[in-house]
Amino acid sequence: MQELPTRSELPVEQTWDLTPLYANDQAWEKDFRKLRKLTRNFNQYKGKLSDPEMLYAAFKASDELSLLMERLYTFAHLRSDEDTGHSGNRARVDRISAVSAEIGGDTAWFEPELAALPEETFRNLLNSPVLSFYRRTLKEIGRDRKHTLSEAEERVLELSSEAFQTAGKTFSILNDADLVFPMIRDEEGKEIRLSHGNYIKLLESENRQVRHDAFHGIYSVYSGLKNTFAALLDAEVRNHVVDAKMRHYKSALSASLSEDNIPEKVYRSLIESVHDNLDPLFRYFELRTKKLGLEKLDMYDIHCPLVPDAAVNVSWEEAARMVKESLKPLGEEYGTVLSKAFSDRWIDIPECKGKRSGAYSGGCYGKPPYLLLNHSGNLDSVFTLAHELGHSLHSYFSDRSNDYHYAGYKIFVAEVASTTNEILLQHYLLSRAETKAEKAYLVNYLIDMFRGTLYRQTMFAEFELMMHEHSADGIPLTAEHLSGEYFKLNQRYHGPAVAPDPMIGYEWARIPHFHYDFYVYKYATGISAAAALAQKILTGETEGYLRFLKAGDS
Repeated sequence: MQELPTRSELPVEQTWDLTPLYANDQAWEKDFRKLRKLTRNFNQYKGKLSDPEMLYAAFKASDELSLLMERLYTFAHLRSDEDTGHSGNRARVDRISAVSAEIGGDTAWFEPELAALPEETFRNLLNSPVLSFYRRTLKEIGRDRKHTLSEAEERVLELSSEAFQTAGKTFSILNDADLVFPMIRDEEGKEIRLSHGNYIKLLESENRQVRHDAFHGIYSVYSGLKNTFAALLDAEVRNHVVDAKMRHYKSALSASLSEDNIPEKVYRSLIESVHDNLDPLFRYFELRTKKLGLEKLDMYDIHCPLVPDAAVNVSWEEAARMVKESLKPLGEEYGTVLSKAFSDRWIDIPECKGKRSGAYSGGCYGKPPYLLLNHSGNLDSVFTLAHELGHSLHSYFSDRSNDYHYAGYKIFVAEVASTTNEILLQHYLLSRAETKAEKAYLVNYLIDMFRGTLYRQTMFAEFELMMHEHSADGIPLTAEHLSGEYFKLNQRYHGPAVAPDPMIGYEWARIPHFHYDFYVYKYATGISAAAALAQKILTGETEGYLRFLKAGDS
């Protein structure tokens, strides 16, 4: 019987090194104690923002405070994600979250004071040579003036922000630390424990019974807790809806898109365009049905390769080599930084008990952009590595090319670099395939990447929009309602060749991105941009792409 290792059983070289953030817990505590002083330093400028010199100093003080909070939070959440069941690490996250909310309340006067300035005074600040560096920020504040509340209202919202995060935090703990999935038998008849990390690999099995058992094993757990997961998601969505109403946005979607200055039309047009182009996906499912010798596909038949003999198990060492080779077209500068990710232990590699599921890139300004993985040894894990490295190197180049104030690129472009890396990896593997079976396998993988990134994420985006619109209309997001709507969407996006198992109706419960406030559509727009960029890179046009990586929030 195969169980996951504990954190202490992992080889240290396969874990990330967080000492560049803080050498130890004591160093973190020392910085934590500085927050009050930095808050007082910032607050001394209250009531003085009409003076350009004072506003300049306030911006500098704000950035210093923000950077320290970012660094403290980054260390806390990375440590917590190593083992989500570790109460000490979770307590550290709770402490920095609570203090951040309190500081947010204490400093909530800043934008309301600027928004309340007379038009002429605000215009003079915009045109002041002293504030030339911050002119873009001032323009954005001016654009959002009608959505900025009074100082008292902003303070209440900031002080309440930690409470508003409860649903998301509870979901994360429940999903990553407390859920126990059943044992099933793998292709060799061995009993193994189902987990977030091995679930997709089991769905890729040639053995349909293994796929069936993995699918039903996962969703038997989620269906058993459907009401709890629905209550958490309902609370999260209500938070978004209430915040949008309080800030005078016409919808939660408008509020979410406002930060990136994206029109609602972009979001809705994406859904409409995908609706208009579902036929190629349906034809692919028809081909899959024939190749697998089935009358109808079930949801657990969508991940297994159509050319199973070419499927490969990939060791971590081989995965690292493949990714490094595939990204060589990006040039020497990119390759040098890429090597640091491996040599300097930016990456936390294997799955272990209590570790946060999935994968992400996360860090803070001026420090390594860390990667959390749950490497499972299949080709998908290799693409995940390439994807997260795209995020990390985007952050690295952006941070080191810009002042902190403008280093953070907009989330709207966040998935471009990650998906570009995936396409470059795909091209590398396809160009080196030696047999027709290998080539067919990789083409199948590319199709599935577009299915998963363009079609599936758009389906997620449509579900997310539905949730927020229904919540705004007073429709409770019960488990039955969510499951029914989600099942109907799956029918629409999979077409006549697929007969969805009713258990897919509970998939919403395991998708963490539904707690992220309209994030998933960016995967779909990102892959569209990445496809065009990768073509240029492969012809040797890398200079413009590297400028993009270094552009930050320009």
